[in-house]
Amino acid sequence: MASVPTNLPTGGQPLFELTCSRQFPEWLQEQRMSLAFTTYQAGKLFFVGSQIDTGRLAVFERTFNRCLGLWGDGQTLWMSSLYQMYRFENVLQPGQLASGSDRLYVPQVSYITGDLDIHDVAVDDSGRVVFVNTLFSCLATLSETHSFSSLWKPSFISRLAAEDRCHLNGLALEDGKAKYVTAVSQSDVADGWRDRRHNGGCVIDVESNEIIADGLSMPHSPRVYRDRLWLLNSGTGHFGFIDRDSGTFEQVAFCPGYLRGLAFHGDYAIVGLSKSRENKTFSGLQLDDNLASTDAEASCGLHVIDLRSGDVVHWVRIEGVVTELYDVVALADVNRPQALGFKTDEIRRVLRLEN
Repeated sequence: MASVPTNLPTGGQPLFELTCSRQFPEWLQEQRMSLAFTTYQAGKLFFVGSQIDTGRLAVFERTFNRCLGLWGDGQTLWMSSLYQMYRFENVLQPGQLASGSDRLYVPQVSYITGDLDIHDVAVDDSGRVVFVNTLFSCLATLSETHSFSSLWKPSFISRLAAEDRCHLNGLALEDGKAKYVTAVSQSDVADGWRDRRHNGGCVIDVESNEIIADGLSMPHSPRVYRDRLWLLNSGTGHFGFIDRDSGTFEQVAFCPGYLRGLAFHGDYAIVGLSKSRENKTFSGLQLDDNLASTDAEASCGLHVIDLRSGDVVHWVRIEGVVTELYDVVALADVNRPQALGFKTDEIRRVLRLEN
């Protein structure tokens, strides 16, 4: 088991400690990948990779206020934050290293959107950024002159209003286009989703505006992978997929936590787990009973699930100030990524010239 403690305060307890299954660093190397994930609760963008020379786990973080949605293709990252959407670009050439890292993501562009409570973010086949505008219950894209440009809304939402009516949160692309979204409810009143947390969740086909699955509990992170529509039924703690013929949710694995953030690589799914909040939003769900029946407590971290068996083959556990995650991205062919932020003056000194 690898452990990465940081910032020991006076009491001796680490402010942040990451532990992982014994062979997780080797698995990252075998898969030739690293992971990036966000926590809006602690305002951090994390990278987990492996040290190129020793093979040991490498953890890197930067601070961004309320960072949520994350999308990446290895060269570019898009990330939402409290009132901005950032685009990061890798400034290293193939084979070039910076402080032992083979990717250095620099924030190149920031769009000021205002506090839209942006959740999932994706880039479609035209290169357009599409994001879930949770506050206004719609899909949107960036605007050069306004806070956002609306693209689509569910048929049960009567008008755009800053009321977070159904808690639209997840977005899945298929063939490079926005195809499916998840919502916690079909409510059309301000904050109405909170009364439907137990079984009001649904999946909507963006093209037809039809509800293809319902009866879910706070679903998140829909993703189309290998011709299946996968998602997290967060209110129960289950990872699985939607049978697109019957609309039923097929459970594949139970993970001990409130699930958000889903990525795929090869035969594996990477799922984000969060601890339960001590408030009405997360309490009283089926997840509580499922944790009790398995004699488990909710944890914060990542689970790696083998799609062939449904087994959790690797895990990452986070203790300390970080208790909730939102999104996770798999970065293929990346060993050890880092990023620049705004808390230090490094960003002043990193210059990249054309040619």
